[in-house]
Amino acid sequence: MQRAAELIRAGELVAFPTETVYGLGANALDPAAIEKIYAAKGRPPTSPLIVHVDSIEMARSLVRDWPEKAELLARRFWPGPLTLVLPKQPHVPDRLTARLDTVGVRMPSNPIALQLISEAGLPLAAPSANLFSQLSPTTAEHVRDSLGERVAMILDGGPTTVGIESTVLSLAGPDAVLLRPGMVSQAQIEELIGPVRVARSAAEEAAHPSPGMHARHYSPKTHLVLVSGGRLPSSGRGVYLWLDCRAGAAQCIGMPKDTDSYAAALYRILHQVDQEGWDWIAVERPPQDASWDAIRDRLERAAAR
Repeated sequence: MQRAAELIRAGELVAFPTETVYGLGANALDPAAIEKIYAAKGRPPTSPLIVHVDSIEMARSLVRDWPEKAELLARRFWPGPLTLVLPKQPHVPDRLTARLDTVGVRMPSNPIALQLISEAGLPLAAPSANLFSQLSPTTAEHVRDSLGERVAMILDGGPTTVGIESTVLSLAGPDAVLLRPGMVSQAQIEELIGPVRVARSAAEEAAHPSPGMHARHYSPKTHLVLVSGGRLPSSGRGVYLWLDCRAGAAQCIGMPKDTDSYAAALYRILHQVDQEGWDWIAVERPPQDASWDAIRDRLERAAAR
């Protein structure tokens, strides 16, 4: 951990576990280190980075305004998988925020992540530790497979527990705006602060207010298709992910029935079957119930072409 903190302070990249996915960490206040993140991932400049902190006080040092809603949400959901987007302080590098006047901040609940931030003594910019638009990593092995020698060090904390990326909520304007769904649900947020508006997808060529707003994202190398009622592709050999096996799939993998377990397993299983040489991966569309919004968002972007 001390070595990892030294590397961060020296401007290097360190991959580390959070409760959501593994992050590719660098000093959030060092423009040269931030540039290394973009280069390692092949990330477009329109996609901002989320800053990870170890306290509300550290988060407040990065933003110009900390409204009552931010305090309520942070006290309720931090440490945890909720990112708050707020107006940034001048010392937060423009490269980190895609030249927008806002910055996303969150306090992860993984103890390794919190210890690394504390040991380094500074906030960490940390998008998912993988090549841009590909499957996010939920194990250290996934990081090695995707980034290889592009990262100075990987802290192996075992599998992540939440399994998909954080909820992102903007409090930068008069209305609270949900930019990316996650396992902290819109209903949970509204219960605490009142109505939340849902953002539309961002234009590909413009700076995005949140990561994860590109039409195609979170994608395995194998062609992923969403299906309904077990209507599988008519050609090729593939694997089918849902609750019941259907004729036509060479392999069927039963997925968990509850959303928390499904989210925790999704990327792990997609990484696994992506290595098996199938022609396609068919995933049954999740229910339309709001509790499945975050999972449905990830799958729809993974299937986009």
